[in-house]
Amino acid sequence: MIERRLYNKIQASLKAYPVVGMIGSRQAGKTTLAKMLRDTIKKKSIYLDLELPSDQDKLFEPEIYLGQFADSLVIIDEIQRLPSLFPLLRALVDQRRVGGRFLILGSASPDLIRHASESLAGRIIYHELTPLNLEEIGYDELNRLWLRGGYPLSYLAKSNDASFTWRDSFIKTYLEMDIPQLGIHVPSAQLRRFWTMLAHSHAQLWNANRIAGSMGLSAPTIRRYLDILEDTFIVRQLQPYHANLKKRLIKSPKVYIRDSGLLHSLMRIRTLKDLQDHPSAGSSWEGLVIEQALGILPEGWQAFFYRTNAGAEIDLLLLDDANKPIAIEIKYSAGARVSRGFWNAFEDLSCTRGFVIYAGEEFYPITKNVYALPLKDMEMIVRR
Repeated sequence: MIERRLYNKIQASLKAYPVVGMIGSRQAGKTTLAKMLRDTIKKKSIYLDLELPSDQDKLFEPEIYLGQFADSLVIIDEIQRLPSLFPLLRALVDQRRVGGRFLILGSASPDLIRHASESLAGRIIYHELTPLNLEEIGYDELNRLWLRGGYPLSYLAKSNDASFTWRDSFIKTYLEMDIPQLGIHVPSAQLRRFWTMLAHSHAQLWNANRIAGSMGLSAPTIRRYLDILEDTFIVRQLQPYHANLKKRLIKSPKVYIRDSGLLHSLMRIRTLKDLQDHPSAGSSWEGLVIEQALGILPEGWQAFFYRTNAGAEIDLLLLDDANKPIAIEIKYSAGARVSRGFWNAFEDLSCTRGFVIYAGEEFYPITKNVYALPLKDMEMIVRR
């Protein structure tokens, strides 16, 4: 069993908040982690899976059923299947407001789960469980994680072929079952085509008109498709940083397929050699590094990219909790050499520190306050 980094955070939240939400993509491991928590907490618990008709039947009169567990932890899996529960959870919590009354699991963002934020405002804390990351599996397994992605059943598959087959099945199930269950009605073949086009535009600037023209659809429709994938934790939009500078800045976000394994499935990349030889290896590496970096950010930090029309560029710009900028360049290479555009951007924003995360093994200074950083030492980014 791989120890999940989120375990201790959720355990602490259950002591402090009446409702704890664990959200994240399907198959990321939410149910497994919830059952581990259930087995270790010192109170009675009940588990309901809203994908099971038998458990949904128990909630035919939800107030009567849930009202009998005032002293227990009630775990409700796939909460997005029954959003009408949220006002009731609020009422039950207000009757007896103690920590750890409900742990709800969802495969969609709170904004997509209707009424979630409004109904439980001030009573809930959310944690996102991502697929497996380097801290959880160890740096020695970097290439395996990069190729297969972090979904546990893909990462732990007996072979690369078995992993690839699992990911293909995941994509099919997501499109044909998961999306319709959220009440979203989009032709699955059309959404898959869009997803595939995004994969081939991974780590590039979002261009709705170009993709819309290729698919014969309107730009607003394409925008809706992107929002669906983002709200279900498949895609990340990294927003541009708009500083108060006399510069012409890029205003479109950059778009990434969050899990590298899904990216490679959509691009039909099956082996590590295929990946390393592929023209998109560098952009795939960039997406992997960004997901790993964002996963370790302390609370209050923000993430952007920075680019001007003149060519100044920072792949990942972090603002710490004191609003000080940290510049990160990402290179899939054995060396940490960077372009003039990075130095121009570093100077534009008066960055306090900079790192070049590269595919090598050694940490060393490049210039004052700018360092070559192996992925295994990435936590140095957030150290004071």
